[in-house]
Amino acid sequence: MEKKKIVYPYIPNSEPSVQKEMLEAIGINDIEELYKCIPEEVKFKGSMGLPEPLLSEWDLKRHVDGMMSKNASCLEYLSFLGGGCYQHHVPAICDEVNRRSEFLTAYAGEPYEDHGRFQALFEYASMMAELVDMDVVNVPTYDGSQAAATSLRMASRITKRDKVLVAGNSSPDRLRIIRNYCHPGVEVEIIPFDPKTGRLDLDALKEKINDGIAAVYFENPSFFGTIETTGQAIAEAIHSSGGLLVVFVEPNSLGVLAPPSRYGADIVCGDLQSLGLHMYYGGARAGFIATPDEERFVMEYPSRLFGIAPTSHKEWGFGDVAWERTSFAKRENAKEFVGTAAALWAITAGVYLALMGPKGMEELGKGILQRTRYARDLLAKIPGVKPMFDQTPAYREFVMNFDDTGMKVKEINEKLLEEKIFGCVDLSEKFPALGECGLFCVTEIHTAEDIEFLARAIAKVVS
Repeated sequence: MEKKKIVYPYIPNSEPSVQKEMLEAIGINDIEELYKCIPEEVKFKGSMGLPEPLLSEWDLKRHVDGMMSKNASCLEYLSFLGGGCYQHHVPAICDEVNRRSEFLTAYAGEPYEDHGRFQALFEYASMMAELVDMDVVNVPTYDGSQAAATSLRMASRITKRDKVLVAGNSSPDRLRIIRNYCHPGVEVEIIPFDPKTGRLDLDALKEKINDGIAAVYFENPSFFGTIETTGQAIAEAIHSSGGLLVVFVEPNSLGVLAPPSRYGADIVCGDLQSLGLHMYYGGARAGFIATPDEERFVMEYPSRLFGIAPTSHKEWGFGDVAWERTSFAKRENAKEFVGTAAALWAITAGVYLALMGPKGMEELGKGILQRTRYARDLLAKIPGVKPMFDQTPAYREFVMNFDDTGMKVKEINEKLLEEKIFGCVDLSEKFPALGECGLFCVTEIHTAEDIEFLARAIAKVVS
């Protein structure tokens, strides 16, 4: 019995007569002929168990809306989750600008279709360079983790060495991407962190540094929110052997914390999500890389770089710098491949930086520092709850231990959901040596009342 063909109004070319015309154009009679190269033993033969199709657009919309209504977002619940994606305030003008058609619909913004996109990206790079105190900033990579991995690849090529040392207090998710991106060719070794301070173990690091190490990488703040105060010593240690220092930084902390270049970083990288980008499923993500304006660094960027120069018409023109080093020019012979970038988010971050200005970034950073300290101190007053790394300054995130409550972090988070609170990132599996610990996050959107509500809810749950 021939299976009934279904025409999906929202799937292009599903109408049988259209499909037939397309098949005739390429000289075949059936779609299955396209899959003859696939061995029969690996083809799925059964039914996927999908529900009956909804052919009405309204029925489909109602079905999807019904599924979505089961979700709880940070609009309905109070969230203290962080760990890589953060709930910061997004000024309305950021959305207004990035939804403009000349930006939203521009794929690469080449000159024949450019309506200010090159200039917007140049302005972003200029403000970002000022923020991180570097000379050169790329058009963003896919996300911060790719920026970190690419930075280490760059360091390996610059030094002609094939091993990097990575701080153990780095984001576990980012570390997996670094390992994957660096393999093969660049070995990644983890340096432990001090269990008392949460900072990189400087003595352990110095023991591992030798003439074969391309770079040392750490995050500031760390995954735990701890601020690395030994950056200068780390830089001196790796520079003494001819290696480079790569620092992953939180850009919105630089209104109050010294940029990594001030303590010896050669390559600075990070993610733009906290600079005017909403939280979507997995974030809106865009990774930046920044370096000095030196040929040995610039020529190792795989990303596009935008610069400014006078034109023959005595105007200012904006365009690519050292285009010949990219995979667009070298194709398969390039050092790294450059594909679709997150340039729209760079424009958005540029709007955010222009709106905030140096004073605004300073006020933002101070506010987050104060909230972090207040939240950590307040939760520490709850019986059975104690702060980890409490002698180390923290920014935006901090770790609390629940061992003495007799409860698992998973159980506590489930109870907090009943209070309409997204609690903390459970660290018990990723960092089992810390015990039952949770990573809490506070930003400028949290009020004192929000933090106090969290403290009361936790006290209720663990009592």
